Order: sequence, then C-alpha cells, then structure tokens
Amino acid sequence: MIAGRVTVNGSRAQIGQVVDPVRDEIVVDGRRVGGPVPERWLVLNKPAGVMTTRSDPAGRRTVFDLVPDVAGLTYVGRLDYLTEGVLLFTTNGEAAHALMHPRGEVERTYVVTVHGDAPSAVRAARHGVMLPDGPVQLHDIAATPLDAGRWQLRVTVAEGRNREVRRLCKELGLTVERLVRERFGPVELGKLAPGESRPLTRRELERIHALVKGQR
Repeated sequence: MIAGRVTVNGSRAQIGQVVDPVRDEIVVDGRRVGGPVPERWLVLNKPAGVMTTRSDPAGRRTVFDLVPDVAGLTYVGRLDYLTEGVLLFTTNGEAAHALMHPRGEVERTYVVTVHGDAPSAVRAARHGVMLPDGPVQLHDIAATPLDAGRWQLRVTVAEGRNREVRRLCKELGLTVERLVRERFGPVELGKLAPGESRPLTRRELERIHALVKGQR
C-alpha cells in the first residue's frame, strides 16, 4: 500500500484502513477486486435425516453438506429432520426474508403418506383447523388411497410455520409415515433426485423475483 499499488474508491489505501469489499471499489495494480456477490439461487431435494442448519453439534449431516460451497448462501425457511423435498437457497437474504413473511402467502405443497381415516380428515380440514398458534391457511387438501389403511394426502398451505403440516395431520387424527414438500412457490421438485441440487431456471427466477417485488 505504501507503494500506491492499492486504491480504495480512487484514493491511495492507508495502512489499517477499514474497507467493505462489497461496497467499496478496491483496485490492486490497476485491477479491481471484490465487488458485489452475484445473486445465486438453488433448489435442493432434501433427504430425510438431514438437518436444516449450518452445522450440527451432534455431527449429523446438514443441508450445507449437499449444496455447492457458495459465499453468503442461506436457506429459505426450514424443513425438519425427517421431512424431504424442496428447499430453496439464495445469496439474497432480503429476498429469503420476503418469501418467508406471512403476508406473502407463498404456497407450499406437500405430499404426505398417512395412516387413518383420511376422507373424514379431509372433510374436517375443509371446515377449518385451529392449531395452538392460530388457524391453518389451507388452500387445498385431497386424499388418494394407497393400500389398506394408508393414504396419500396432497396439502397446500400458505405459511411456513414450524412443523405445520405434521401438526395439522395430528390434529386431524392422522399418523404421518412420510412427508415430502413437492413445491415452494413456483419451484417444483420434478425429477430432482434426493440429495441433489440444481440452479433455478430463468422462468422460476422471474416468478421468484415477482413474488419478492410484491412484498415491497
């Protein structure tokens, strides 16, 4: 820096000077370094038995073991330890917060394998279900028989409350065998294999940005 090789916002850098590599223009030997982090979006098919957290004191696998190592990457909402399916990641923390805010009413669709009287549960759910933390914003629910005593529920809700679908099923007298989130907003699971991730498509990004813009 004494030789003038480094400049910050056009001025010679000083020893001990504090800079922001995202906001400040830092030039070394005539070449700019740093700058804004490019916005990245990914979708992971989260398997069961993986923690939605940065690290786990018990040493269990986390979702960050399954996605590329990208600076500033954060997940959008959470899936509990046993729940599978769509989990979004982004470097845009403001957008992640907007997508999770209740006023956005971003739809999430889950496919749930359950045991119990699913037809009666569906009829009850359509009249409204109250959980201890408030009513479920249920947009759709339907049941399809699998085999004796087992049903597949397709549930669409518009919130991301903690373990909401599991608690909904318990309130309806159903036992959950498997829970998969197959859609978050415009992003669907499709044929993405468990444990695999992919970048969002251009169409998905356009729709995500439209949802975020609607929150401002």
